[in-house]
Amino acid sequence: MDLLLVLTYAAICWTIFKVFRIPVNQWTLATAVLGGIFLISTLLLLMSYNHPYSSDGRIYFTSAPVIPVVGGQVVEVPVTPNAPLKKGDILFRIDPRPYQFTVDQKKAALAEAEQSVLQLKAALDAANAAVTGAEASRDRSQQAFEKFQQSNENAKSSGKGAVFSELEVENRRGIYLTSEATVDTARAQAAQARLAYESDINGTNPTVARLQAELNNAEYELDQTVVRAPSDGYVTQVFLRPGMMANPLPLRPVMVFIDSQDRMLGAAFIQNSLQRVHVGDEAEVAFKAVPGKIFKARVQEVIDVMAQGQLQPSGALIDPQSPERLSPGQTLARIELLENTDDYQLPGGVVAEVAVYTHHWHHVAVLRKVLLRMSSWMNYVFLEH
Repeated sequence: MDLLLVLTYAAICWTIFKVFRIPVNQWTLATAVLGGIFLISTLLLLMSYNHPYSSDGRIYFTSAPVIPVVGGQVVEVPVTPNAPLKKGDILFRIDPRPYQFTVDQKKAALAEAEQSVLQLKAALDAANAAVTGAEASRDRSQQAFEKFQQSNENAKSSGKGAVFSELEVENRRGIYLTSEATVDTARAQAAQARLAYESDINGTNPTVARLQAELNNAEYELDQTVVRAPSDGYVTQVFLRPGMMANPLPLRPVMVFIDSQDRMLGAAFIQNSLQRVHVGDEAEVAFKAVPGKIFKARVQEVIDVMAQGQLQPSGALIDPQSPERLSPGQTLARIELLENTDDYQLPGGVVAEVAVYTHHWHHVAVLRKVLLRMSSWMNYVFLEH
């Protein structure tokens, strides 16, 4: 951009010298050079502060490494490279049989556990019935003991001999005490059966709850044998083939998914240039891939962080002299294109020149626009490497 301005000034001076037949000597050349230095320096300063320019514009996009959640042998890869995909479309399938077997096993174990719960209910009912029977037997034994004892006491009070011997009374008392112990035992067994049946987690038997959770996990893993597109986009460079093994290793993605919606045109400016730039300011973009075409745009966002200032957890202290911090860094501005670019081949990563026009010294913006167009016309000249 600066070279274009110098060449333009040189062309204007040459034209003036020719048209007005100005003699070429040390005085005229010095005047032209000094005037050019002053004029060009002033224009460059005004444009740099008020209408910044960046030759480092680029369309950024996000790529997501596709890593399966479960491992196994790939049985189908229906995806076509670079073909548009919708969210949820199938990328590839992993052999589901081992995971289906696990699901079937968990379902059988869950059904068995649910049946065991019914058995626990029956055991509780039986224990409660045993308590009732033991209490009834105890009551009969108690009545018999009390009858023998009362009969002897009545006989003694009337001056008669004992109706039952002391041995018979003691036998009845022993039977009663034994039945009382039987009642306690039956009650303990009923309490144990009740705890086994009524113990739960959120209203569910613990064994059933555990097996249900294992079944849910097995069904989730079975569902993950079908790997789907995380969003609208496409997959490029598909090298996965049926018969290969796909494993859930973070460092070994099996393909790369490109999100077609998440794209951003970012332009890097030196830190001084964006002091007067605000969101909504007018901008123009010239892609090197589209010579001679200027796209209308505007500033959508000025990103307020730079890579040189980021800190991440590590075992090392901050080193201001580290190579990544020695560079002052550039500030990124997000540029929104106001024109449709569907008719042009602009792949992700394509470079562009970006000029931003603020409300300050707006008449100088004309020169920036002319220089941007001249730079765009120069894109017609290129060599194949």
